[in-house]
Amino acid sequence: MTDTSNLPLEVKTSDPDMVTHHRWFHKRYLMVLLVPLFMFTGAVLGLYFQPPALQKFYALTGLQPGAGSNSPIALPPDIEIPPKMAETLRASDVVGLARVMPRGDISIVAAPYGAGDARISEVLVTVGDRVAKGDPLARLDNWSALESAVLAAEANLAIKEAALMQTRSAVRASRDDAQAALDQAKLAAAEAASTLARTEDLFHRKVTTQAVYDQVHAASVTADLAVTRAEATLTRYSSLALDDQPDVLVAARNRDAATAELTRAELDLDRSFVVAPITGTILDIHVTPGQRPPSDGIMDMGDTSQMMAEVEIWQDRIASIAIGQPVELAAVALGQTLQGVVKSIGLTVGRQGLISDDAAENKDARVVRILVALDAESSMIAAQYSNLEVIARIDTTQRQAAP
Repeated sequence: MTDTSNLPLEVKTSDPDMVTHHRWFHKRYLMVLLVPLFMFTGAVLGLYFQPPALQKFYALTGLQPGAGSNSPIALPPDIEIPPKMAETLRASDVVGLARVMPRGDISIVAAPYGAGDARISEVLVTVGDRVAKGDPLARLDNWSALESAVLAAEANLAIKEAALMQTRSAVRASRDDAQAALDQAKLAAAEAASTLARTEDLFHRKVTTQAVYDQVHAASVTADLAVTRAEATLTRYSSLALDDQPDVLVAARNRDAATAELTRAELDLDRSFVVAPITGTILDIHVTPGQRPPSDGIMDMGDTSQMMAEVEIWQDRIASIAIGQPVELAAVALGQTLQGVVKSIGLTVGRQGLISDDAAENKDARVVRILVALDAESSMIAAQYSNLEVIARIDTTQRQAAP
């Protein structure tokens, strides 16, 4: 007798839809199991045999298969390295995003302090002009009123200077009059003394009367008092130098006040002009005549005679950077590479800034900024591309004297 208790239970059905659904169910389960297996196998083979493109990717980024990353990727994921640079890239090279800028960075030319509601009357330069520090770049519409104030201050100063000259002349004349009065008083006193001596002799000989003697004596005393008074008057003018006389001092202080007023008016007039803060080239102009000076500056300028590059290097790679190392800068817009050397290395670690303004980008990366000085030929080329975004490759195996 055959035991059928362990045999598979055969289910018979006459419904064809149920049979089709049952077979499809088993195929779906099989695909779910096979797809991850195929993906895992392909990944292992790809990492083991590493095609050239993948090898360059690992050499650039510092990533290790299956071991995480010793160094974070040096560039945002949407930045592509130029092919020529990628072909010669070495594992010892440090790559970072950079921007080209004039020496000392771009200077923002702002409106002068105290411009108030003044508007731009005239722009005196054009883009590309080379200007020296202090040269006028634009004029405001308050220039006419401030120029009138300067003319009024100059006229007032002329009046005060004339008054000072007049006072000096008057004091000098008074001093001369006092000297002449003293000389005259001394002569009169001498004559009175001589008359008194003769009268006294006649009085002793009984030739003249007491009344006559008393009259002559009184005249002599009066003459001596006149000398004393003349000496006191002269002392008032002769005890001090001419410019130290009180009247002259008052006139001189009035002249100084007028001079200060003229200086203030001239400073106000200077503020009606926008002047160059540095010696350099006009890079961009943001206003036209009739506009108020914008808060973000009237124009941009920079010293393009020496172009620089600001490079952001990840903090864990900065230890391999040294001053004097050669740097290659590349960008698709240039069609050629620029050459330079590391000029300085930043002393602080900050947030990454040389990336797009997309809010989804990672801006929390910690970087150190270094400055690269371009050579003369590269500076001439880069002078037309301030703020151009480039990719910098630093050769950490070489070092040369910084310019």
